[in-house]
Amino acid sequence: MNHGDAFSAKEAEYIARHHRHQPRENQCTSALVKHIKAPAHLVWSLVRRFDQPQKYKPFVSRCVVKGDFGIGSVREVNVKSGLPATTSTERLELLDDNVHILGVKFVGGDHRLRNYSSIITVHPEDFDGRPGTLVIESFVVDVPDGNTNDETCYFVEALIRCNLKSLADVSERMAVQDRTEPIDL
Repeated sequence: MNHGDAFSAKEAEYIARHHRHQPRENQCTSALVKHIKAPAHLVWSLVRRFDQPQKYKPFVSRCVVKGDFGIGSVREVNVKSGLPATTSTERLELLDDNVHILGVKFVGGDHRLRNYSSIITVHPEDFDGRPGTLVIESFVVDVPDGNTNDETCYFVEALIRCNLKSLADVSERMAVQDRTEPIDL
């Protein structure tokens, strides 16, 4: 699931518990991890904002939510130039503030990521005696005609790695600035 990267026992346990995708034929799936030197509540305050993915996702320029911000709400996302898409329509499938888990499914847009579904979880951990966070993001998606399983996974993993790096940068900057209180809803 992580294309050659081995997971620690703790990471594998979280993936088995929360990231159970059931890929069908002609779909690929993977999971990626990121260790962040910021408290979990601060990282979660960014991740859980279904209405503001642009707070840490560098390819999102604008987001408008339809609904009450609960399960089933839909967001229309505008994607910055440079990617092979300009819009994405995404539905909130799962949001649990106690477990720190967010699930999103792409339901439309001018991209090639058909039947894309992702889960992101946030777990507290220690970094040399300081509060840190383990973030895991997993996905399943159709392999488009003309692409291989590996090509599709590589493309999606590259986007997720970029998002996770940005999440770490934003969270760690906030932690250093002593903004350890979560972002207000």
